Amino acid sequence: MVIAIDGPAGSGKSTIAKLLAEKLSIQGGKEFTYINSGKLYRTITLGCIRSNIDLSDSEKIIEFAKKINISYQKDEVFLNGENVTNLLHTDEIDRYSAPLSAIVPVRHIVNDLIRFLAKGQNIVVEGRDMTTVVFPDAEHRFYLDASVDSRAKRRFEQGVSNLSLQEIKEAIIKRDEIDKNKAEGSLKIAEGVHYFDTSDLTIIQVYERLIEKAD
Repeated sequence: MVIAIDGPAGSGKSTIAKLLAEKLSIQGGKEFTYINSGKLYRTITLGCIRSNIDLSDSEKIIEFAKKINISYQKDEVFLNGENVTNLLHTDEIDRYSAPLSAIVPVRHIVNDLIRFLAKGQNIVVEGRDMTTVVFPDAEHRFYLDASVDSRAKRRFEQGVSNLSLQEIKEAIIKRDEIDKNKAEGSLKIAEGVHYFDTSDLTIIQVYERLIEKAD
């Protein structure tokens, strides 16, 4: 079974997808794997930074993405055998991962990897084009949304950024613009997808709404 979730930055996708995978594994008797597609783009970004690759040079980024070895175990990401999960949420990677993810051949590399990871597995996967491009025929498809102010506040309260609340809000608006205008895999609400505005909902409330649809 594939449960695919899309939505903009800060809408609660990661928290909900991980919670769904955990709860379904316990309650349903089947093991569900959680896949965060954003971590894969962030891992490529981290690798480029480490290798001193110009992040405005698409050709070099594509060449690099083709060569590296990225693996995913549970919700941890490994770059050439190194667990880099705790290195992926910095302001620098936040700044560069969005434009990197807009490079079409890089999207193909990441999407092919996600499909490979999903083969023969029960998965909960989240991103920007999981319901539209990667798994358009998934058994359950959801789109989580929230106001810009709500999303900025959530990111600020996570305490992982050195930016002010206003700077985070501006970064999210910029990220939304990139995500919605990608040449391929742009963020949009697909036909038949269950839409939820999470602005005024707790994580548990969102989980209860999604699990009701997924049953």
